[in-house]
Amino acid sequence: MTQRQPVPRLRDYRGPAILSYGFRPFFLLGAIYAGLAILVWLPVFMGELTLSTAFAPRDWHVHEMLYGYLPAVITGFLFTAIPSWTGRLPVQGGPLLVLVVVWLLGRFAVTCSAGIGWLAAMLIDASFLALIAAATGREVFAGRNWRNLKVVALVVLLLVGNIAFHLEAHVSGTADYGIRIGIAAVTVLIMLIGGRIIPSFTRNWLVRENPGRLPSPFAKFDIAIVLVSAAALLVWVVRQDGPLVGVLLAVTGVLNVIRLGRWAGDRTCRERLVLILHVGYAFIPAGFLLASAAAFDLVPASAAIHAWMAGGAGVMTLAVMTRASLGHTGQPLTAALPTQAIYLAIIVAALARIAAVMMPGWSEGLLHLAALAWVMAFFGFALVYGPLLMRPRASAHRD
Repeated sequence: MTQRQPVPRLRDYRGPAILSYGFRPFFLLGAIYAGLAILVWLPVFMGELTLSTAFAPRDWHVHEMLYGYLPAVITGFLFTAIPSWTGRLPVQGGPLLVLVVVWLLGRFAVTCSAGIGWLAAMLIDASFLALIAAATGREVFAGRNWRNLKVVALVVLLLVGNIAFHLEAHVSGTADYGIRIGIAAVTVLIMLIGGRIIPSFTRNWLVRENPGRLPSPFAKFDIAIVLVSAAALLVWVVRQDGPLVGVLLAVTGVLNVIRLGRWAGDRTCRERLVLILHVGYAFIPAGFLLASAAAFDLVPASAAIHAWMAGGAGVMTLAVMTRASLGHTGQPLTAALPTQAIYLAIIVAALARIAAVMMPGWSEGLLHLAALAWVMAFFGFALVYGPLLMRPRASAHRD
C-alpha cells in the first residue's frame, strides 16, 4: 500500500517450511476450510444434517464464510505483505503457530457453541481477529507505515462485526448488522488492496509481454471512489431500500465500473494469472448495482451479497492466493492449466450462486452447482498448491 521496503530474509529460521511465512498455513487451511464448510452447509441447508451450534443454520454458514475462511486468507496476505511494506521481519515459527491454533479453536468453538455456550464461543472466536489487529497494528506502527493504518482499521471493523454477529445471534436469534458490517469491511478491503495490486501487476505484465496502453496508477480518482463506496456501504449497513439508497448504490457501481476500466484488463487475456484479478474485481461493481436494484425491489437483496462475497471475495482470494503462493515459493508467475481450472470453477460457483437467487425455479440445481464448483476450486487450490506451501522455496533464496 506504499513504497516497498527491501523484503527481509529468513536467515535464522530453521523450522518447518509451513510456518516460515504467514501465507503458507493460512492460505492452505483457509482453502481447506472454505471447501469443508460448503460441503457441510449444503446438507444442513437441505435439512439432512444438524450442527451443535448456537447459531441458526443460515447464520453458521454466513459466519464461517465471512468470519472463518476470509480472515484466514486476509491474515495470510497481510502477514506476507506487511514485511514488504515496513521492512520488518515476518511473523513465523512459534508465534505463527499460536495464531493458527487460535483460528482453528475459533472454528471449533463456533460449530460447537451449543455445547460450550455462546459467550465462550464468542470470546474464543473473536480472539483471533483481536490478535491479528494487534499484530498488524504493531508492525505498522513500528515500521512507521502510517498509510496502511486504514488496513488495520478494516481488520478492527471485522472484529467489531464479528462480535456484533455473536451478540445479535444470541439476543435476537439471528444476525443482521453483524453480517452487513463484515461484508462492508471485506468489500472496502478488496477495493483498497485491489486498487494497488491490480494496476501494478497488470502494468508489470504488459510492459514485458504486450506493450501499449497501460493501466492508470492508484491516484486521487481512486481515493475518491473508495471514499464514495465506503459511504455507500455505510448507508447500506443501516438501510437497504428506498430510492435515495438505490441511486447512491447505482452511482457507486458505475464509478467502480469506470475504475475497473482504467486498469487495461482487456489487454491481459493471454495471462490468466493477471486477468483473474480484473474478473474478481468486476464482482464489486456488480454487487453495488444488484444492491441498487434490490433497493428498488427489483431483485432479492441476497443477490448483491453473493456478488460481493461468492464473486468478489471468492474470486479475489483465489486470485491472490495463487499468485502469492507462486511468487513466494519461487515458481514462474503464470497460470498453468490446473490453476486455470481453479479460476474457472470459482467463477462458475459465483455466477451459479447469484443465479440461484435470481432464478428461484432453478435454485436447487444452481445451489448444488455452485457448491460443487466452490468445493472444486478451493480443494483444487489445496491439492495443487499444498505441496508448494509445505516445502521450502524452490530457489536458493528463502521467502
